[in-house]
Amino acid sequence: MSFLPRTHEIPAGVEHDRFRIRPITVHDAVRDFDAVMSSAARLRERFPLWGGWPLDDMTLEDNLIDLAWHQKEALLRRSFNYAVLDPEGSRLLGCVYIDPPERQGADADVSFWVRADEEGTGLEEELEPVVRAWLRDAWPYASVRWPGREISWQEWDLLPGVPGE
Repeated sequence: MSFLPRTHEIPAGVEHDRFRIRPITVHDAVRDFDAVMSSAARLRERFPLWGGWPLDDMTLEDNLIDLAWHQKEALLRRSFNYAVLDPEGSRLLGCVYIDPPERQGADADVSFWVRADEEGTGLEEELEPVVRAWLRDAWPYASVRWPGREISWQEWDLLPGVPGE
């Protein structure tokens, strides 16, 4: 089932002075693997319900498979993963996930992260309002929920599930 209506164009992303946001693809595997694995402890802390992702023994091949899955899901309009890159596109700074809600009460669940070595640089604080504006202006969802930001992951987990899930 499509999460984004066929009548709505898939948003291309965002250009910003400090970063670019664009759909992630398998061509990002090496950059993404570096960002994920160098930020593993931070990611596990930020996303406690993601099954311990990333696992310590995750390989580049595992990451390539994950990115292929994300790319296919976007083509099917089921969920969307966007890479946050430096302006030149050479370094992956983080990711933005736009997912159908697993819990009642929202049209979409959105989360994002920046790599651990960007903590304290102001990137995350600069990225968040840009992502929020982009969701408001370019996506068709009236109610967006921000697990881990506006609601804790623990509170999110206690919400009633979406019927049929």
